[in-house]
Amino acid sequence: MEIKIEISANGRHVCRNDDRSLCYINVPDRGGRRQYGLCEKEALPAMKRLVVFSIICVCLLAAYLMCAAEIKDSESTTHGVDTSSHSIVDTYTFPGFKVIQFTLPVLSVYSYMLISDGDALLVDPVRDISFYLETAKKEGATIKGVYLSHSHADFVAGHTEMVRAVGCPIYQSHKSGALYSIKAVDENSIVRLGQATLKFLDTPGHTPDGMCCAVYGKDQPDVPRLLFTGDVLFVGSVGRPDLLEGTISAAWLGGATYDSWTQKLSKLSDGVMVFPAHGAGSLCGAHLGDEPYSTIGKERTSNSYLKYTKRSEFVANLLEGLPEAPQYFKYNAKMNREGPAEVNWTAARPPEITPSLELTNPDKYYVVDLRDAQSYAQWHITGSVNIAARGRMETWVGTIVPWDARLVIVGTLEELKEGMLRLHRVGYTAAVITMESWDKAQLPVTAGAPIAPRELYSLMGKGEAPIIVDVRLPSEWMAVRIGTVLNLPLNRLAGLSGLLDPQEAVVLVCNSAYRSSMAVGILERKGFTKARSLHGGSEAWINDGLPVFEADKGTSAAPVQPTSPASLQPETPASTPASPKRQKPNLPDAGC
Repeated sequence: MEIKIEISANGRHVCRNDDRSLCYINVPDRGGRRQYGLCEKEALPAMKRLVVFSIICVCLLAAYLMCAAEIKDSESTTHGVDTSSHSIVDTYTFPGFKVIQFTLPVLSVYSYMLISDGDALLVDPVRDISFYLETAKKEGATIKGVYLSHSHADFVAGHTEMVRAVGCPIYQSHKSGALYSIKAVDENSIVRLGQATLKFLDTPGHTPDGMCCAVYGKDQPDVPRLLFTGDVLFVGSVGRPDLLEGTISAAWLGGATYDSWTQKLSKLSDGVMVFPAHGAGSLCGAHLGDEPYSTIGKERTSNSYLKYTKRSEFVANLLEGLPEAPQYFKYNAKMNREGPAEVNWTAARPPEITPSLELTNPDKYYVVDLRDAQSYAQWHITGSVNIAARGRMETWVGTIVPWDARLVIVGTLEELKEGMLRLHRVGYTAAVITMESWDKAQLPVTAGAPIAPRELYSLMGKGEAPIIVDVRLPSEWMAVRIGTVLNLPLNRLAGLSGLLDPQEAVVLVCNSAYRSSMAVGILERKGFTKARSLHGGSEAWINDGLPVFEADKGTSAAPVQPTSPASLQPETPASTPASPKRQKPNLPDAGC
């Protein structure tokens, strides 16, 4: 497409497409978005046009790069090959000891190895412990113990695996209710590791057994260098108090969080480093920061949860707007308290399940397809749900698949091997099958090509579009959406599908098509035959320059008729709270 750059008499700039439709240039600044729209005028001297063209090209490039970064969310950042594996974030050196920080991005988990004089303590390990053992060997360190900051709910911890591997003790709160052998610690407990001294703080809130561990060096025996905070205190957030089932209320735990901060953690000096058990994307809290560590001083001044100095206001703010916790959390918490069963990590892949039409019966099996969305769309076992391995597969299986379901996973041999390992992290086991085996059995498959953004936009403009369902969270839907669409969040879609007609076409939308591809299978399990995903999701829609409804800050998005497909010309900002915009918005950071 040819684009002409013109300059009006007053020096303002305009871009025009070859079809003479007006183009706008959006240059982000700290205040939001500046839109530069310009009037048509007779051409000025060629030199001036060339200068303006150069300026606009630079602006377009900068705007594109900034917007492309902004529309990535916490789900999109876990679609890389390496995000499902453990890696080292950094090594922090202190007088007499050092701390190695590990991350597992798909679970937003941080774990740690404290090393001093050849002895090591492992903090909040994940169930698959081989990476920790390899690291200790490289460091020439002997693992002397495991410390659990609390009873984890979002993953199966590796404490009992480590005991079986190296015979070390488990240090855990005396309130934990653990059904395995532990060295119980309380407020007065002290553990020495080489030149490091560990002192424990009883800090309930996220859970009743929450503890923090302060680490001191010999050079400053009275001032802690760092604090392992578990899920009590995060970077920019605190642990949510509503994950515990039983007689203890979320409000009581919220009050305990207030007490833990005001009476203990806030008393520490500003320079104490804070090392949490989770980072951005974790469902154990809300609005966690991206930084891998912080300090008490920084959290004191910048953590929005800690600005409330009155107990009731603190608790009310903490309880407001919490997302629904995945159903598997309660089962993982129970497993961690009882002591997870040993896993044979070197076992051969189990033989494939016999292909059978029974696998398409949602009352008998739950089939999860680990392939990417494109492969799934080309052909898949009818009623299978696409939870791709390149993403937060563990969490989505735990969210969507009932704990007691007969789970079968589909994929390549490599994907099946990876899937089996990763499911152990959240306590699931599964039978396996490949699509090749299904095809050889000549059993029926389902295919459904995603709909392209411009095709859907054209249908919307003609009034011929099917029902469009946005499967993101309500907060995401309110902030940015592609038009007048229905919001049925993915984690509730199965239960809410009765609102829709299974005989009619439906288009499913999310940010990147990861969740909408999943939604196709969820509806197929409910008898839908014409469900399609929006190709590339809202990101592709925005990259195609199509208008979106974006809520103004502090308001809700109002229903506004989308612009006609015949013209991609942006509308003049209306007085309504939100109007269609062609500029790239910041898609909410809450999934794909």
